[in-house]
Amino acid sequence: MGILEKISEIEKEISRTQKNKATEYHLGLLKAKLAKYRSQLLEPSKKSEKGEGFDVLKSGDARVALIGFPSVGKSTLLSTLTKTESEAASYEFTTLTCIPGVIEYNGANIQLLDLPGIIEGAAQGKGRDATKQDVQRQLLERELESVGIRLNKAKPNIYFKVKKGGGISFNSTCTLTKIDEKMVQMILHEYKLFNAEVLFREDCTADELIDVICANRVYLPCLYVYNKIDQISIEEVDRIARQPYSVVVSCNMKLNLDYLLETLWELLRLIRVYTKKPGQPPDFADGLILRKGVTVEHVCHAIHRSLAQAFKYALVWGTSTKYSPQRVGANHIMHDEDVIQVVKK
Repeated sequence: MGILEKISEIEKEISRTQKNKATEYHLGLLKAKLAKYRSQLLEPSKKSEKGEGFDVLKSGDARVALIGFPSVGKSTLLSTLTKTESEAASYEFTTLTCIPGVIEYNGANIQLLDLPGIIEGAAQGKGRDATKQDVQRQLLERELESVGIRLNKAKPNIYFKVKKGGGISFNSTCTLTKIDEKMVQMILHEYKLFNAEVLFREDCTADELIDVICANRVYLPCLYVYNKIDQISIEEVDRIARQPYSVVVSCNMKLNLDYLLETLWELLRLIRVYTKKPGQPPDFADGLILRKGVTVEHVCHAIHRSLAQAFKYALVWGTSTKYSPQRVGANHIMHDEDVIQVVKK
């Protein structure tokens, strides 16, 4: 039996197994087996082999990928938000390679990548037409989950380290309601790990422990963009717009695209910091595009790599200070649209 068949059998067994106290260990073991086989499926058979990918040079201040089913308007959105023309048509699979574009917003250059339309079962090598309904969101999440991409989730707060001996050391700093020591040992044994240290710092699930063991998961922010709202009722638009991480738009009628860019800016956690020379007005024409949480030291590195070493103090105007200007040190956290003047030693 090949890996695809094993994955299919395990998925069927998980779906038909009732979730209760008596089956929790069995389900935990099945999930561990499933994750292991999926990892094997994604790995090349030889180290020298490389799968086909999209070689696009990274540019700009941030990067956003458009992932969705065929004919949902990804190419039209790219062409609308950027100066790049991506072929759009009413038939499926118009885009067959990665098309990059650049969004110019708030002085930032945000690289936008139009990827080929995903198909249900793509992660397992299958392909069929996707349903044109609200179910697309769940299908996309499932496909991305199966290849190790976690959307709008934080990395599980679990300390895990493989040891050379001493057996399995299990501890937790909180009450665990979703997993216990027996299940942890069963999952580790499935991965042929018999000597390890595991410390739960939060109430995590078996799936989250498996993610930590695999150590190849990617945690990314995601914005769900619902296009073609001009074709549905206002009640349906209102329902969709109230869902978490969701924005409703119409590329055809250019509806709500400004709000999409505002939300994208917030989700990317971008801020603008303007510099100022002594006795001169701030340089609002050429701001620094940075991420929320940056300190004055990060700003110095962004201006010039040697500036941090010569740093003495800085004067900052803006919402991050109690008064303007305020003299601050290297650890001061900057806010959006702050103005900074660096004083050297």
